[in-house]
Parts: sequence; C-alpha cells; structure tokens
Amino acid sequence: MKNLKTFVLALLVAVGATQVQAQTKKVDAAKSKINWVGKKVTGEHSGTVNVKDGNLVFKGTALKGGTITVDMTSLTATDLSGEYQQKLNGHLKAEDFFGTDKFATSKIVFKKVADKGNGVFAVTADLTIKDMTNPITFDLTVKGDKATADLKVDRTKFGIKYGSGSFFDNLGDKTINDEFELKVALVL
Repeated sequence: MKNLKTFVLALLVAVGATQVQAQTKKVDAAKSKINWVGKKVTGEHSGTVNVKDGNLVFKGTALKGGTITVDMTSLTATDLSGEYQQKLNGHLKAEDFFGTDKFATSKIVFKKVADKGNGVFAVTADLTIKDMTNPITFDLTVKGDKATADLKVDRTKFGIKYGSGSFFDNLGDKTINDEFELKVALVL
C-alpha cells in the first residue's frame, strides 16, 4: 500500500511538472506586414498599414490569445504614385474614412481561440477602429515564428460610411464596397 501511495504521489508530481506554462511572444513590428484592398464598382485600391506592436500568447504550440495594435497614420496606397497617391492617402486618413489625426491606432484583442489542427486557429476577437469596437472572426495560421490571417472587415460597423451603397442612393459607379480585405503576416 505504501508503494502504491508513493507511485501515485510521484505520478501527480510528474503530471504537474509537465504542465506547460503560457508564453507570450512579442510581434516584431518592423518585420510584420499588413496589406489591404478596398474595392469599388469601377476597380480597387491596395496598400499597406504598419503594425505598431502586439503579442501572441501560447501554451505549448497552442495559440491562447493575442493583441495587435495598428499604426493607422502609416496607412498608404501602393497601387498609385505621385499626386494621385497623395490624394487617396489624404482621403483615407481624413474623417470620411479613418480619421487618423484623432484615431492614430486601431486594435484587435483576441477573446476566444479554438484549435482547428495543423497550426490553424479560429479566432474571435474585438476589433476597435475609430473608438468603435465590434466582434470579428478569422482563422490564424501559425508556422514557426510566423502567423498569417486573411480578414474581411465591414467598415460601416465602425462609422465609415463614405460612398457606401448601404447608406446612400444613386452613387452609381462611385459606390465603394462596405468590406475591405486585410492580409496579415506577423513575425514573432
């Protein structure tokens, strides 16, 4: 009986010792990239916006949480150059769109993470743009020190209604899609 108690105690200690502690990995903002695409009836524009800072939380190899802050003042179109690029950048940073003078950052905070297998995680998060917070869901793929995701964001949920056919009539070929796309590549 004494040997059984010793064995059970040793087993409990071994199990307790093998429990994995959560580890926070900092996002390397300089190496991470966010590409965006905004579409309209007559075409699309694309560009980049920079990660300001962030981290992902893991328990072993399983993603458990994260927070990413985006520098909205870095928003720029890459499909145009010169005067046309400056005009579009100015309009995107103006109050009609992201109002970057007043709202210099946007933030995403992971609320729930489900492991889908093979390094893919279903993430439910709170996205804050222009001080308005709404839930968003997306898949995040983690491979080594890289994490990637494709997101679609409905800008009208954040008060960005300029050119939206959902709010304005008779826009014709000036209509801008409500959703914009983000392709996120984080380096940890």
